[in-house]
Amino acid sequence: MALAEWTVLVLLSQRPAHGFAVSLLTAPDGELGRIWRIPRPVIYRAIGRLLDAGFITPESVEPGLGPQRTIYTVTARGRAEAEHWLNTPVEHVRDMRSHLLIKLALLHRAGRDPADLIKRQRAALDPIARAMQVPQAKPDGFNEILLAWRRATAAAALGFLDDIAAKNETGQAQPGPSC
Repeated sequence: MALAEWTVLVLLSQRPAHGFAVSLLTAPDGELGRIWRIPRPVIYRAIGRLLDAGFITPESVEPGLGPQRTIYTVTARGRAEAEHWLNTPVEHVRDMRSHLLIKLALLHRAGRDPADLIKRQRAALDPIARAMQVPQAKPDGFNEILLAWRRATAAAALGFLDDIAAKNETGQAQPGPSC
């Protein structure tokens, strides 16, 4: 699934909601939108895909004078999938900006300690960073630039993980209450 589907699934596993409420969280000025903006039409497509996959189900319809909004809840299978995804480290350094940060934000939003994910993420990233340090035939042209970029971003990602792990251990970056 795409990041939008995973994000919607985890949000609905934290609290049943309608698509409009989810879209407010992922709007540019929303709680999660500052990390990863998901336009409202993409939210509704994600809901459709999650329904088709059997990960969510309609729970009720929100009463009111305006348009009726269906409230969705997560199925047992959807909850298991959401939990698995939320606790799985990302595979590539390039996905840390989006996938890992949204996972950390979702954990924080739920008031959950991210320490295990941070530890597993560092363990997944460390061998990749070490492999980039192994001397190779001298890269040339753009390959040299690309290798330098990959080494620098891997080192920065490891530094980021070490920094937030240290802050988490000292109590400076403890998860907050669910919003």
